[in-house]
Amino acid sequence: MTTANFNKMNDSQIAGMMGISVEEYRERNKTNTTNTTNTTNTTNTTSAGKTRDRKFGDFRYPVARIESDSDYLEIKVLEYQPPGFKTSGTGQSLRVQTSSESIKNNEIILGHIFLPIPEAITDSNGVSWGEDRLNGIAATALGVFGKAMRSNTGEEAIKAITSGAVNTAGGLLGDEMTASAINSSLAASAINTIVPKANIQGTGVFTRQTGAVLNPNMELLFNGVQLRSFSFSFDFAPRDENESIVIKKIIRAFKKSLNAKNGSTGENKSSGLFIKSPDVFQLTYKTGGKNHQFLHKFKPMALLNIAVNYTGAGTYATYDNTAPVHTKIDLTFQELNPIYSEDYDTEEGLEGTGF
Repeated sequence: MTTANFNKMNDSQIAGMMGISVEEYRERNKTNTTNTTNTTNTTNTTSAGKTRDRKFGDFRYPVARIESDSDYLEIKVLEYQPPGFKTSGTGQSLRVQTSSESIKNNEIILGHIFLPIPEAITDSNGVSWGEDRLNGIAATALGVFGKAMRSNTGEEAIKAITSGAVNTAGGLLGDEMTASAINSSLAASAINTIVPKANIQGTGVFTRQTGAVLNPNMELLFNGVQLRSFSFSFDFAPRDENESIVIKKIIRAFKKSLNAKNGSTGENKSSGLFIKSPDVFQLTYKTGGKNHQFLHKFKPMALLNIAVNYTGAGTYATYDNTAPVHTKIDLTFQELNPIYSEDYDTEEGLEGTGF
């Protein structure tokens, strides 16, 4: 174990403990924090006192003066607001309010954490597509029954099904390949009836005879949206005792906000039958007091995991107040709601590269 004194450690020694150059250490510790005014919102819920007790204020690393051109990451910790069953208010009567909209409409800020811009900044957008098959016979049958369902009376529906079936049967029997496929299917069924466990497939018999298969009319169709995930890594190397205390508070704030609440404390104690959702996070890349004008945006996110490495330099070393010389944390977030094309036309989506 190595113990060091803040007042006796210079940049070169700290850089050596971290395994990096002095220049890289100084670059990492450049001012990348904000003097943003401590912003808090009051709540109109009955648990106002409970929420107020959970507010922790603002933490920033490194602890230093910032400039108007300083880039940094603002992490706003928010109390989760369930979406409920309200409509979105966008004119779409069947679309319910999302978690992001619910949090925005009733924003309860628990605190801010200001950190340097991560070394690796990436964003990935994706949607799900998948193959779909529909052969000609099934498509024809769908057309017949679709026409019947659009009929005004039951009599018209029966006529539509009857005439459709006759026309379809005539078309199928007029095709030699179709007739051969039907014969193969009937022959396979007969053999399976006579010979137990023969398990002969009509499609296999047909393919052996003709070398053809049913046209699947394969298409790639849209399946749905995806939720984006983001991972960040941060290095903490305190330069004085005050900064080490701030680092400890930042780590505690992340850990506390990540975990669920069992309602055993506060004004409204629960029976313990249910647990409440953890807090959520709104991340924003900033330049001075303004939003970054190029980097992408985030929707409110849940913190899925935090991993803390207290021996970031590869060996256990502390200052005289037991604070580690080098600590690393890895954070994994996931957005609460997917990104839609219309999001890029909102006020937030028009900034920089959008979401």
